[in-house]
Amino acid sequence: MASSFRVRAAVASDGAFLGDMVVEAANWAQGGVRPRHEVIGGDDHRRYVAGWMRPGDAGFVAEDLHGEPVGAAWYRMLPRSDPGFGYVGTGVPELIIGVRPIWRAHGVGRTLLQRLCEHARSQGFARISLSVERGNFASTLYRTEGFAVVRSGLGRDTMVKRLR
Repeated sequence: MASSFRVRAAVASDGAFLGDMVVEAANWAQGGVRPRHEVIGGDDHRRYVAGWMRPGDAGFVAEDLHGEPVGAAWYRMLPRSDPGFGYVGTGVPELIIGVRPIWRAHGVGRTLLQRLCEHARSQGFARISLSVERGNFASTLYRTEGFAVVRSGLGRDTMVKRLR
């Protein structure tokens, strides 16, 4: 199915779709039903999309062959004063990734993750971080792409990939 989607750089007008992907990421578990307004309206997740596309933000969107977005991966530079779940330090971008359920396990997430990490490397970043809830099948993807757990919290792990 890899040839049935394409990847493009995220743009400012993708903000609403990135919000949808935050909701998908938050509802990763089978039967996950946290409503959009609850996820996006909460402080925990709002920081990942509020004011998209600020200086330092970067991302990629996967689209099906009809141009419909099916997944996204992006990073933000979050400040120490408003850290994300995967915050590890100033100057380390935190990535967020979400893929529509029907498109999971078709290479979309891996392709997006690889493109985003390549981009971060090209921008001079030495590391990139993320947070994943324990039990989330995506943690296997992250491990196979070179991410390692650097901190374990309540029900979630912070993972980092060295980019150089």
